[in-house]
Amino acid sequence: MNILTFDIEEWALETGRSGGARPEKIAEYDRMLKQLLELLSKRGIHATCFCTGKMAETYPHIIRLLADNGHEIACHSYIHTWCNKMSPGQMQEDTHAAVDALEQCIGKKIKGYRAPAFSITEKNLWAFEILAQNGIEYDASVFPAKRDFGGFPSFGYDVPTLIQYKDIKIKEYPIPLLHIGSWKTAYSGGGYFRLFPYNIIQRTMNKSDYAMTYFHLNDLISEPKKLMTREAYERYFKEKGTLINRYKRFIKSSIGTGDSMGKLVKLIRENDFVNIETAGKQIDWTETPIVKLS
Repeated sequence: MNILTFDIEEWALETGRSGGARPEKIAEYDRMLKQLLELLSKRGIHATCFCTGKMAETYPHIIRLLADNGHEIACHSYIHTWCNKMSPGQMQEDTHAAVDALEQCIGKKIKGYRAPAFSITEKNLWAFEILAQNGIEYDASVFPAKRDFGGFPSFGYDVPTLIQYKDIKIKEYPIPLLHIGSWKTAYSGGGYFRLFPYNIIQRTMNKSDYAMTYFHLNDLISEPKKLMTREAYERYFKEKGTLINRYKRFIKSSIGTGDSMGKLVKLIRENDFVNIETAGKQIDWTETPIVKLS
């Protein structure tokens, strides 16, 4: 089972940047989205698109375009604030606003959620309760390995699971991992997709019963990157903008961008994919692992 997902926030983030949106960037996002939609239509593939609530408010035509093309719309927070940078009250407000904006935009219930930067970890398990309170039926936020910005290495599974937390249950689609000895790492999206050679990605998917991609349009754009200013880094990441931290982010956002779009096009052309909604109907949830969190 191969699941195709995208995280959609670039238009709104560009509009909210200091100095306002750059028309050339908006045009580039529009062009890239058109190319992807045409390719997916030719292949008969529908993806899950995790969209921010702010996108539904400032660029509703993008959200409706995705929905009208048969792609599943799910929630990616309101303005891309990381869950581990919010209090429970702030996340409750953020999630409610995001879900409401998306539902108002497309006229359908929002069932899925992905935290920005996979920011649900051992330290904010209360986030699952907030998702359930806002009508979310499945989550795709768990990164079941170590990573720079958290991760959830104790989760124990990189296949679909049922999470039990307090009195709620929620379906979880964690990020699948590449196992190299004792080392575990993502491979199917973001900087990991850009880093690993295509043949390794394809071979790993071929050997797996479950694979899930995750892409941002910015991951696919080949252009020179700039080192973030301390102010911009601290405003977005809510942590100290030391030179080391900013340089690490620069490397992660720059590596492999030259051929990432070509790799994705090849991946879509050579593989069948479904969205999470379809995958959920194919899974026997009575046979999936149960993860009890407390």
